[in-house]
Order: sequence, then C-alpha cells, then structure tokens
Amino acid sequence: MTWDLLLAGGEPFDVAVQDGLIAATGPDLPRGDARTVVDVGGLLVTPGLVDLHTHVGPGYWGIEPDPIAWRTGVTTWVDAGTAGAYTLDGLLRKSFDVRVAGLLNISAVGLSGRTGESRDLANCDVALAIDTVQQHRDRIVGIKVRIDRETVGEHGVAPLRRALAVGDACGVPVMAHVGAAPPAVDEVLELLRPGDIVTHCASGIASPVGPAAVAAGERGVLFDLGHGSGGFAFDILERQLDLGLRPHTISTDLHARSVLGPVFDLPTTMAKMLAAGLALAEVIAAVTVRPAAALGLDAGTLDVGRPADLAIFAIEHGEFEVTDAHLAARISPMRLVNVATYRQGQPLPARLPAPPAPWIPLTGAQRAALQRRDRDLRALLNQPLVGKDGLADQFPREIRSE
Repeated sequence: MTWDLLLAGGEPFDVAVQDGLIAATGPDLPRGDARTVVDVGGLLVTPGLVDLHTHVGPGYWGIEPDPIAWRTGVTTWVDAGTAGAYTLDGLLRKSFDVRVAGLLNISAVGLSGRTGESRDLANCDVALAIDTVQQHRDRIVGIKVRIDRETVGEHGVAPLRRALAVGDACGVPVMAHVGAAPPAVDEVLELLRPGDIVTHCASGIASPVGPAAVAAGERGVLFDLGHGSGGFAFDILERQLDLGLRPHTISTDLHARSVLGPVFDLPTTMAKMLAAGLALAEVIAAVTVRPAAALGLDAGTLDVGRPADLAIFAIEHGEFEVTDAHLAARISPMRLVNVATYRQGQPLPARLPAPPAPWIPLTGAQRAALQRRDRDLRALLNQPLVGKDGLADQFPREIRSE
C-alpha cells in the first residue's frame, strides 16, 4: 500500500495516513511506502486536540476557530451553548476547516447577548429543545445551561431542571456553567447526573470545594476546567487536588473576551495545568481522549481507522509564568508549542485572526499589542518572500544571435 502521508520519527511513534484516516502506527514505518514524508524527529505527535468548551457561534461571545486552530493543534471545537433553538441555524450555516460539534443552549435565544438568556423561562422551552436536538443529532451532542445570578435571575436552578429533562429525553449529557450565587453551587452539583459536566470547575467565584463537589465527583459528574475570562483560579484547583478532585477535561472557554487574555489558547491552558502539578500524560488525555469520550466524538485518538486529525508539538522546558483568570501566577516547567496541525490528513492553512469586535473591553496594553502585531505583520508581508537566489526563471528567454 502507498500512504498519502507519513509522520516519521516523532513520539510516541510514526503515523501513516491514507484517505484522511490513520492507516498505520508504529516505530520505523517504511518511508518508501509514503508519497509525502514529514520528519518530526524530536517532536511530540498527538491526536488533534479537543476543546470541550468554546464559543464559535453567532452572538456576543463568538470567535472564528480556524485562525487559532492551525497554530494550536485544536482540530475539534465544541461550541458550548452559543446557539439556542432560535439561533442554531446561524451556527450550522458556518463553514469551518475544523470539526465543530455543538451543545444546544437550553435557552432558545442562546448567547446573542452578554447574559440573561434564561431570565425569561419561556425561552427555556423543553419541547422545542428536544425537537431541535433530534433534528440535528449529527451536530448537537449535548445541552448547555448557564446557572448564575445574572443569567437566571429569580429562577434559580429551574433552567437546569429543564436542561436535564432534555438530556433525559434525548440521551445526551448536560454541561452546567457555575458562577456567582444565587443559586448556590451545591444546588447545581446535587442535580447533575453521572456523565453530566460541570464547567468552570475550579471557579474562584463559585468555589466548588465542599462536600457536594466531592460527592458529585464520586458519582461520576465530570469536572471540566472551562478557564474563560473569570472561570479559573489556581487556589481553587489546588484545594480540589488536595480533596482528590481532578479536572477530567481541560477546556478553554475560548471566546471574544478571553482569546486575547487571560486564556489565549488551549496549549497555554495546558501549561497552567502543568504548573499546578498535573503530569503531561494526564494533561494530554484531558484534551484528547477524555473530552471525545464524554460527548461521543470520533476524535481524540491515534487508533488505526480513525480520522487523521493530528497535532505536532515541540516541548520546551524552562520556567514559564502563567496566570489564572484573576491574575494569580504560577510557574510551569514546560510548554507545548505547536509546529503543525492536520485535519483529516491535510495541514491546516495559516490564517490571520479578525480584529476584536467593537464591544469587547480591552486594556491599553492589549490595544497596543494588537497594533504592534499589525505593524509587525505588515512589515513581514511587505518584504519580498525570497531574493534572486530563491527564484527560478519560469519563462526563459530564447536568446537569438544577430
């Protein structure tokens, strides 16, 4: 057999690709059997990363994933409730280079605005949500509900109960966002079923570190980091680790207000988990096989026959300062720097990010950095790509003697 692509010499093994699928893995696969061989010696080859909590749909929070995916290794993005039943079509119509799965917001209006989507319980229409999930089972893999005082108003956990009713009817998990009380975080945790997901699990605002959190973890509720612009605090994570609670999945909650900081991207978030003492193997599992299994996604693995979504990283060792959502700092002993990202065996093309939406609050330092980046890119692209020695005479002249 002739393979389309062979990634050779990387850790943990060589990976061969044919027709967009992983065709073979193992040490020292024969290079002569591949049309294209990429030497990845000294580099780490992982499944394409799976980010369990992002926002790429239309509305206040949404971002474009492709300009981030090609340089970070994230090939599967889970849109966590940006779209509800009324706004889902806006997400489904978008075309992406990456795979995008969705968690349907229990509120039909989704995240068209900053908050408050469940203050009118009429928006949390169970029958409508069930019909929407069943109509789009190929794209919708769960239900999302935000439970905090701004989002639910006087309704407490009522939107969560409705989300759970949809989850029961459709056989899909529910992801519950926790934040500022009321309702208390314990009320949320006590309702979640095995296989449901609590995101912002190390929130410094919700602080899920009591007996209800331990009990939820013991009965199979999945703890998802969901960093975001306000959903992760090092001290809460460290207290949870002392209690035996570990993040089952590591996600960014990447959105328009977190992508320029404090989150930046998934590899940066992974470095924060390394700074908290998690082992590299556990961190990689929490961004590949575990989130894929949590939502039943065909992703997150290097098994033969599965989609050839692949990420290649250089591992840099040193002392790297990283910060949580509240600017508390820790030192990571290493970081993963993406070298290449493949989706179904094809390298993702480089793309430039769009400027932030005008409603996104930015610090003076962020604005200055964006301006500096634009100047640097302009200067780079205004330079000729190569000099005379890097060119070929594509249409040689015929020299005629007089």
